Amino acid sequence: MDTKLIDSNTHAFPLYLPLDNAAKIYPPAKGRRSPSMFRLSMELTETVDREVLQLALRGTLNRMPSFSQHLKRGFFWYHFEHSQEVPPISEEIRNPCVYLNVKKNKGFQFRVSCYGKRIAVDFFHVLTDGTGGMSFLKTLVAEYISLRHGAIIPRGNGILDCEEPPQKTEYEDSFLKYAKPVKQSRYEKPAYHIKGTREEYGVIHITTGIMSLNEVHAKAKEYGATINEFLVASLILAIYNIQRLENHPFRKKQAVKVCIPINLRKHFPSHTLRNFTSYANLGIVPSLGDYTLEETIAIIRHGMALEASKKNLTAKFSTNVASEKHWFLRITPLYLKDPIMKLYFIMNGDRYNSVTLSNLGLVRLPEELEKYVERISFMLGSGQNPVSCACASYGDKLCFNITRTIEEPLVEKQFFTMLAGMGINVTLESNRR
Repeated sequence: MDTKLIDSNTHAFPLYLPLDNAAKIYPPAKGRRSPSMFRLSMELTETVDREVLQLALRGTLNRMPSFSQHLKRGFFWYHFEHSQEVPPISEEIRNPCVYLNVKKNKGFQFRVSCYGKRIAVDFFHVLTDGTGGMSFLKTLVAEYISLRHGAIIPRGNGILDCEEPPQKTEYEDSFLKYAKPVKQSRYEKPAYHIKGTREEYGVIHITTGIMSLNEVHAKAKEYGATINEFLVASLILAIYNIQRLENHPFRKKQAVKVCIPINLRKHFPSHTLRNFTSYANLGIVPSLGDYTLEETIAIIRHGMALEASKKNLTAKFSTNVASEKHWFLRITPLYLKDPIMKLYFIMNGDRYNSVTLSNLGLVRLPEELEKYVERISFMLGSGQNPVSCACASYGDKLCFNITRTIEEPLVEKQFFTMLAGMGINVTLESNRR
């Protein structure tokens, strides 16, 4: 592939960029029912000035050119082509994370919008993961506040200096860099899946539970658990309750598993802003009997200790890298790869988990920026599973978002009722009136 460099305000950057290993599945798998989108947003203390935000976006893209990409079809693989344009700031939409209209968005794979005090960015997963996306949002908001108020915002901890040139390590494919000649079986038993009445295309229900981070931490501590272990275990039992109420003769025996994304940057010395995440599907097997919260937390704790070991993580993503490098797949034209990869995604994508829960944890900002930000939120778009969960914390606010594409609010009802029953105060918001 041509690696010709462009010479622009963004400094030297590849004109053509191969997709990272994790991103290769998203273009063929993308569909109106499974757009592979996620959203990150910040609520400010004041109404957003759209014109200043547009200027801030230009500065951010100059510093982070790996986001200034148009997705192109090659003969063997998709690839990125760099663009020096800047996408428009769009109006807020009622249904975030829906299928991205690339033509209206000037070909870009993300969408920036603002409404009232909120700045939001919807990302197509082909570009980045939650960690890379959060770095983009932090940098964008820091640049916006700097322009709007002349504030000097310290850089670091994910906030990049827009006066500095981009670093090559920020757009490397870390999967290829750290892969080893080891393999691991991908086989898992299928998981229980929630069923309901599918909404028409474009309709996505979002329920946000706002909780005190200190309250959740105190409750998790009672069970000797981390916040993430406590939330994952509670979510598993909420879905387990739905399964029991359904009482289907076959489905009631299926495992209830949550897909937990794992940030590989915590295990490997990577600074990439592109995808560098693995996952673990962990849960309970109802056919073995009933489970308590304590038991479920123990399963998650010990399961993560095994799944998130460096050796196991290396074997998992090295298996995917080996598949990408297989001679047959490399010489197969893209028009034949596309339907094969789409079929693989349909058959295996969410087959082994009941729901995804992605937790970005506590987001920290410098004091100079903190005073302008009231809340940070993270949500996942729809996929093959009709329900997805994501959360992020800022200050003492933990925002837990449940998105669904079915009419019935099954998971929200069970999950938030369970937390409230344990004495955690939950304030609910919804995009439905």
